[in-house]
Amino acid sequence: MTEGSLPRGILRLAIPMLVSSLLQNAQSLIDLYWIGRLGADAVAALAIGGTVLMMLFPLVMGMAVGTVAIVSRRIGEGDTVGTSYAAGQSLSVAMGLGLIAGFAGWLFAGKFPLLLGATPEVAALAAEYLGILFLGSFTVFVLFVGGHSIFQAAGNTVIPMVLMIAANVINLVLDPILIFGLCGAPALGVRGAALATVMSQALAAGGALVLLRRGIGGIRLHPRHMLPRPAIALSILRIGLPGTGQMLARSLMVLVLMRIAATAGTDAIAAFGAGNRLQQLILMPAFALGNAAATLVGQNLGAGRPDRAARGAWIAAWMDVALMVLFGGALALFAPALMGIFTVDPNVITIGTDFLRITCGFYVFVAPSIVLGRALQGAGDTLTPMILTLVALWGIQVPLAIVLSRVIEPSTHGIWWAIAIAVTIHGLLVSICFQRGHWKNRAI
Repeated sequence: MTEGSLPRGILRLAIPMLVSSLLQNAQSLIDLYWIGRLGADAVAALAIGGTVLMMLFPLVMGMAVGTVAIVSRRIGEGDTVGTSYAAGQSLSVAMGLGLIAGFAGWLFAGKFPLLLGATPEVAALAAEYLGILFLGSFTVFVLFVGGHSIFQAAGNTVIPMVLMIAANVINLVLDPILIFGLCGAPALGVRGAALATVMSQALAAGGALVLLRRGIGGIRLHPRHMLPRPAIALSILRIGLPGTGQMLARSLMVLVLMRIAATAGTDAIAAFGAGNRLQQLILMPAFALGNAAATLVGQNLGAGRPDRAARGAWIAAWMDVALMVLFGGALALFAPALMGIFTVDPNVITIGTDFLRITCGFYVFVAPSIVLGRALQGAGDTLTPMILTLVALWGIQVPLAIVLSRVIEPSTHGIWWAIAIAVTIHGLLVSICFQRGHWKNRAI
């Protein structure tokens, strides 16, 4: 990361992270495949449970941001002892937050499905599913921080990919056994799916801890490194919490836009939901390249090479711009066929096609907003990306979507243009802030 070819180093980090992201999404599809054989109520319970659990991800991702920034900086400085303590404190904080969030979620597991409008039958199943997942949710925190972020900060993304493959294989084997009661196990239904998920995550997280204890992957962790070190723990939280706020702002924005789209009818909601899912797939390389840029920036700042850090981040951003041109063109060309994967309703396909074709030309601005935003986070500056996200998404996109949906016909076109304008402004703001270079002098 601190010497040699920058493009090669970026790709060496980004490609395994992209594979890991795809495998992470595959895990939910595995559960859905087996649960689908229990009936519509079970599928609905799984969908509602997944929606509720998404509330944990901003907190998880915030911890990941803080971990990468601190650990990569210590590695770049060549501070082996400091690296181990930063990794140990990250794990301790993650485990503590996971236990607190999981217990709080478990207390209200029966209420969340009802708040989302589930029928009593579906709510009961969703509560069973959520109860187990919330109690075991600390495994997610340990897996993401210990099995992903720490290794990523060290420049090793192959180990996280292997851990995710292992988790998927274990989940694939355990799901039918625990759901349907095979091999002498009790038939647990949706609880079996939740238990399989927790067990697979726990085993993968345990594997990560073993590797860290043995020093495999570049960082050696001892139990003493996890004993309370308030100064380090507070630094991780100080950097990570704005990252949590940024992720939460993005997550809530999707719900707000869906509510605005609802004024145009059910077809608009369906089109926005399907189009947004396609967009998330397209943006996966951007997040992988952004995470690579965060590691590169953190290590090079620690090594006293800020110019190399900046150059590497821009290379990663331009790589994603090229991908966005390619993917945007494909979306524009094949939009009706891609929407047809999710629905056969011609009106939904038409609205969704408009959504993709209006917004896809502006994906080139999404690239710097994500990649350079992650690079800023890797430097320890998480407040700037959060503020810019709030300005672009809540200060510009929401008011613009409300106004344009009332003055442009059809109203959905107004919403789609509001999204396009907001992501353009966001990309430009992030690029300007990154280019100014104040992050180069940030001490953490």
